[in-house]
Amino acid sequence: MAPKNKNPNGENVVPEVQQKKTQALILKSSDGEEFSISKSAAGLSVAIKNMMEDDCAGGVIPLPLVDGGTLARVITYLNKHAEDGASDEDKRKFDEEFLSGMEVDVLCDVALAGNYLDIRGLFHDVCQRIVNGMKNKSVEWVRKTFRIESDFTAEEEEQIKKEYAWAWEGVDSDAD
Repeated sequence: MAPKNKNPNGENVVPEVQQKKTQALILKSSDGEEFSISKSAAGLSVAIKNMMEDDCAGGVIPLPLVDGGTLARVITYLNKHAEDGASDEDKRKFDEEFLSGMEVDVLCDVALAGNYLDIRGLFHDVCQRIVNGMKNKSVEWVRKTFRIESDFTAEEEEQIKKEYAWAWEGVDSDAD
């Protein structure tokens, strides 16, 4: 009797699904770094999956809007979510730990990459983490953190604070 994955002639007949998992793609970041990723993990990105289906994924796939550090983080996420046997609970725990140590700037870069590569779960989780970090923060904190210039004069801001005083209730101090 022929062993598993071999036909009677002894030739490999690995199922196509299994072959896809072992094949790799090369992703090239905006700063020239190249990363190898399995097709099964890369397929979790709708954008990359579409490239693979359209046979545009031969060779190196350039990702001009994603830097190397961010792409490394995205690939870590994709690899975990593509693991065989990883339960939803394992993935949730991983996501929590994975995102917990990231600074806001890094989270924003990962969110932009998740959006660009159409990785809905990553994009949603990162955006939720950013929003949770903004809860009860002052307008000044948000402006400073996200480098947002005020459109209002000092007088206009004071008027808004008087009219909508309730919006400033329960806000944390600006100390990080």
